[in-house]
Amino acid sequence: MGISHYIKEIGRGKEGARALSREQATDLMGLILQGEVSDLELGAFCMAMRIKGETCEEILGFLAAIQARINTVACPSEPGADQPVIVIPSYNGARRLPLLTPLLAGLLQREGFSVLIHGHASEDQRVSCESVIQALGWPTAGEALTLVPGQVLFVSTQRLSSGLTRLLNIRRSIGLRNSSHSLAKLINPLSAPSRAILVTNFTHPEYDISMTQTLQKSLANALLLRGTEGEAVADARRRPKMVGFVKGVPHVLQELSVGALNQVPTFPEHIDPKSTANYIECVLAGLIPCPLPIESQVQALLDLSLLMKKQSLS
Repeated sequence: MGISHYIKEIGRGKEGARALSREQATDLMGLILQGEVSDLELGAFCMAMRIKGETCEEILGFLAAIQARINTVACPSEPGADQPVIVIPSYNGARRLPLLTPLLAGLLQREGFSVLIHGHASEDQRVSCESVIQALGWPTAGEALTLVPGQVLFVSTQRLSSGLTRLLNIRRSIGLRNSSHSLAKLINPLSAPSRAILVTNFTHPEYDISMTQTLQKSLANALLLRGTEGEAVADARRRPKMVGFVKGVPHVLQELSVGALNQVPTFPEHIDPKSTANYIECVLAGLIPCPLPIESQVQALLDLSLLMKKQSLS
């Protein structure tokens, strides 16, 4: 079938391009995920959307297509089935700072949460979350996509959606990110999505606006913050603003702390998976202090969990 009729709409440049409706965006992304689009058309789609930028309605349409086709992860059963599951997308990796997304997951596990991390490495120059998880010896998803109560589990995007993985991998060919990298940060693959708290982040101020609108309109339970090198973990050197969403309603859980912290944490000399894993293990064992912004993020998620419970009881 192809998507040339959609490319004609979105590919007219920054000023002349037309936004798609939510229904059109859902149809377009569905064709891409089903493999009904040529490599040439796919490259044209990625470049056109990069120049134009996604509207909130387009993001919601793209997400609807992804969620309808994704392989879901079964939620934990009793005990503790009333506790939200924390879902953390990890798609940027580390370039200059150690990748501390697994540290956040380990701290949340210690608070009694089940944690699902999903991700994909679309560039070789960065340290991926999966590589750090493997260095820690933590579980990755096997044949059964099932999250055990109280577990931190990593699931590769390939297990969730081969079509989305194909879209993410275009970065390796053209060297630029595309819409899929923003969409992946909003995916909740749980079989019972209302039980999740999605931890997501933005890198540039304009994405703060579009992601806030998306979380509101999708009635999401989520925590939104400016992350570390594109990862959904607070920068260990400064405390970002953190906004929680309960069924799409925003709640400021942590105000922005201006300037650097008085005590900046000492990072490992190298950021390779083994060095990062050793650092995380030392923090979790209490041998070195946890960075204060990440402690604040854990507290924000505890507060958000309580807000969700109050809402469900009211």
